[in-house]
Amino acid sequence: MFWRRHLKWSNDKSLCGWIVGFVIGVSAIAGCEASNEGVTTLTFWAMGSEGENVQKLIPRFESEHPGITVRVQQIPWTAAHEKLLTAFAGNSLPDLFQLGNTWIPEFSFLNAIAPLDPFLGESTTIQPQSYFDGVWETNVIDSTVYGIPWYVDTRLLFYRKDILAAVGFQRPPTTWNELKEVSRRITKTSASRKRYAIFLPTNEWQPAVVFGLEVGSPLLKENNTRGDFSGESFARAFRFLRSFYEEDLSPTSWMDVQNVYQAFAEGYIAMYITGPWQIGEFRRRLPSNVRDKWMTAPLPASEPGRLGYSVAGGSSLVISRTSPRQTEAWKLIQFLSRPDVQMEFFRLMGNLPARLEAWDDPLLKEDPYLQAFFRQLEYVTATPKIPEWEQIAFAKVIEHVERAANVQIADEEILHMLDRDVDRILEKRRWMMQRMLTEREQ
Repeated sequence: MFWRRHLKWSNDKSLCGWIVGFVIGVSAIAGCEASNEGVTTLTFWAMGSEGENVQKLIPRFESEHPGITVRVQQIPWTAAHEKLLTAFAGNSLPDLFQLGNTWIPEFSFLNAIAPLDPFLGESTTIQPQSYFDGVWETNVIDSTVYGIPWYVDTRLLFYRKDILAAVGFQRPPTTWNELKEVSRRITKTSASRKRYAIFLPTNEWQPAVVFGLEVGSPLLKENNTRGDFSGESFARAFRFLRSFYEEDLSPTSWMDVQNVYQAFAEGYIAMYITGPWQIGEFRRRLPSNVRDKWMTAPLPASEPGRLGYSVAGGSSLVISRTSPRQTEAWKLIQFLSRPDVQMEFFRLMGNLPARLEAWDDPLLKEDPYLQAFFRQLEYVTATPKIPEWEQIAFAKVIEHVERAANVQIADEEILHMLDRDVDRILEKRRWMMQRMLTEREQ
């Protein structure tokens, strides 16, 4: 039936030839399977450059586990989410795959990934205390572990040492008050040409959220079924963020900084909140006359005496719930989680290792730019662990930050609009929660 519906043949000889070729192909496949008898083949999907580079580690794993072979498929980040959902719907997920840790709630909600607690109970390689607390927590849903952190990232402050020193700051700002003060001084000294103190991109949700996390905002309320952006904590953080746009301390449009490296090199911006991937870019792209004039620092805190909080980012390794090779997949997770392997992966592509032990390596320990990330990763927290979070962050937080930067509307009105938009996104979640409560009561 398949042949009649999908294939057109000009004559019987062509059909016979195709059948012969098909039979030969099937025989060849069968022969390959027979020759690999006793060997388990794992499928592993990894995203972007991670997919390309992790393949270089696989021969070492296979040599240590001669009964297992691994087929790595590289998935572009731009297509990863849709491809994973399509594979889940078609019951064709790989045995093991990479997830951005903000995707963990969605795939656990879909019942697509396996709980890992049984494996952790028997593991001598992976234990929660070997990871940054805030990063580990992103993988825990309702007290169940669904992913193992593979690499980590977060946001902190990149700054021009020379520009800050010129206005009396020999060290980076450590509090919100100092951040505001140094920003005002920088812009006041730039009368001859346009200069901004800090770049807080309006097309990114992270600056608004990290300021909110710093003052303890839960972002959502009522069991993550409604927005809490108009709440007292986030309103305070939002006022702080918005003041940088109102006082002309930060560009009010991300388009004002077409090339962040050039802007940083020329002093058009002196500070920038961004992530660890930028270290390599800054080292490569900044001209020689400013290569030693920049540094990284943890985020300023709202109050003196500690570091400011940032968002827990990175990617995790998960196992398909329906995989018949979960034991073998766990062996690969354990291998990729070893500190020596994590350091090898770091050397390949620069992703920061999730394992604390790996940070004792001199390559990380003696790098002044990376040490700020180590300190910041001790002060990170997870965003709300619900499937709708990315839609809220990318669609709504960004929209209202851009509005705050460019439109004269009261803070309270913007934040109430944001809450209304978030409540609409969470409408189905509220319905489901109410239904679950009703069923329990019955």
